[in-house]
Amino acid sequence: MKKTTKKTLIAGTTCTLIVALASIAYSHCQIPCGIYGDHMRFDMIAENLATIEKSMNQITQLSKEDKPNMNQIVRWVNNKEKHADDISQIITYYFMAQRIKPADKADSHQYEHYLEKLTMLHEMLVYTMKAKQSTELQNVQKISALLAEFKTAYFEKAEHEH
Repeated sequence: MKKTTKKTLIAGTTCTLIVALASIAYSHCQIPCGIYGDHMRFDMIAENLATIEKSMNQITQLSKEDKPNMNQIVRWVNNKEKHADDISQIITYYFMAQRIKPADKADSHQYEHYLEKLTMLHEMLVYTMKAKQSTELQNVQKISALLAEFKTAYFEKAEHEH
């Protein structure tokens, strides 16, 4: 009986540790670990935009068919939604929560630059939401243009440190 209790206790402890470590691993992007790269985040947003654009084109094309395949249309809509959510996640949890540091209002140049970056990120979020709501490609084009503009503003100075 003691052996079974000991095995159960070890198994329970192991499971608890796995769950605890998994939640730490999942949320570790908000601690200063230095693992993630800014350039990769820009690439991820661009890749998500390309997927959203392809999804929009597929939805439009499939919808024009004499007998539209609703299952495929729904799958493309879900795909578009997921990738728009991924962009929103990167913008909010990576850039806004971690990488864009509040600037002192007394330093007008720094504060203006801070507001400029936040404004671009907010606009990107709005157009990402609009991309979820429709198949209008100009929303993707607007996000893409804002992404290029934000990238220039973001890397204006030396590389960001984690």
